[in-house]
Amino acid sequence: MRIRPCIDIHNGSVKQIVGSTLSDQSAVISMPRENFVAGKDASFYASLYKEKNLPGGHIILLNRTDDRENYEADVRQALGALEAYPGGMQVGGGIRPETAEGWLRAGASHVIVTSYVFREGRIDDKNLDRMVRAAGKDHLVLDLSCRRCPDGLYRVVTDRWQAFTDFVISPKNLDRLSVSCSEFLIHAADVEGKRGGVEAPLISVLGEWQKRSGFPVTYAGGVHDLKDLDQIRSASDGYLDVTVGSALDLFGGSLSLDDLTEACLRSPNPAKQ
Repeated sequence: MRIRPCIDIHNGSVKQIVGSTLSDQSAVISMPRENFVAGKDASFYASLYKEKNLPGGHIILLNRTDDRENYEADVRQALGALEAYPGGMQVGGGIRPETAEGWLRAGASHVIVTSYVFREGRIDDKNLDRMVRAAGKDHLVLDLSCRRCPDGLYRVVTDRWQAFTDFVISPKNLDRLSVSCSEFLIHAADVEGKRGGVEAPLISVLGEWQKRSGFPVTYAGGVHDLKDLDQIRSASDGYLDVTVGSALDLFGGSLSLDDLTEACLRSPNPAKQ
């Protein structure tokens, strides 16, 4: 188990947002519920992660690409972070085949994609192939962030986690997509940013699949104390990596990054041994 640090950027500032409150509806697009707005820029956090030797984190640009002024402000922050930690972080948010190579040249280790490969509620295989050709399988992360449906299944959501797809988080579907990327990033969108506990049924599904496949997966959503790490570790035998945002003292929470890192190191990812 490894800590995967994060830098979320919205309107050109590093923020922690309750994920379900960020919408594409014009009336509320700029009014999400904010847990924390940083006084420091993205390069500060990237430099810190580099100093603490925490690679593999992600930078997420939260504005839409057609919200040009704010998206460009997000881009400037992200480029500063990549300059501070070249090769140490992944980038997602509005990534397209025509922009993927530029982000990799700028220092991103991987590009992260969701909405581009899910269209009209389902996988768009042609778009997925375009992304694989543009970024290369080894530099592509698929974001399969999801929400729980009334039937108990977790389905991938797109468009700021508001639009449900027909893609269920299941061993069969994870097997299918794992041949097209190097890693999955999966936010439990219903609990993201709420610091109220992890999504246990989802972790169970991911953990069981990982124990069989050994494929890299990073889980995010709801971690608020070290006991949550024990739950994640138990479900996956230490295979599942984890991202913590709002609960970190860096972002207004109470968990120390050093304590969190130490707790994860007590149960290293067996695939890395």
